[in-house]
Amino acid sequence: MHWLYLVLAIGFEVVGTTSMKYSNGFTKLIPSIAMGIFYILSLSMLTFSLKKIDVSIAYAIWSGVGTALIAVIGFFIFKEQISMIKIFAIGLIISGVVILNLAGGTHE
Repeated sequence: MHWLYLVLAIGFEVVGTTSMKYSNGFTKLIPSIAMGIFYILSLSMLTFSLKKIDVSIAYAIWSGVGTALIAVIGFFIFKEQISMIKIFAIGLIISGVVILNLAGGTHE
């Protein structure tokens, strides 16, 4: 169940960050409210996941996967530029998360 909480935390964080972009610097009400709601949900789910997952692992996965997903959303939805160096950097983030997981990190 703790891994499900982490997956939900990532999903809510990605939707919250996407809402942040749509809020246009808090000038649009609905995306601004949505951003706050989704960040509260994200941090709540992340907190629940920490009952069984070490904070270093959970936070690395939450931030790393969220960053990678936002980069993909930025490219496809917001038409942001992508380069080989950006792809390489995202690969490094994902590699770091994998290495952290291989090092162990779930406690009982």
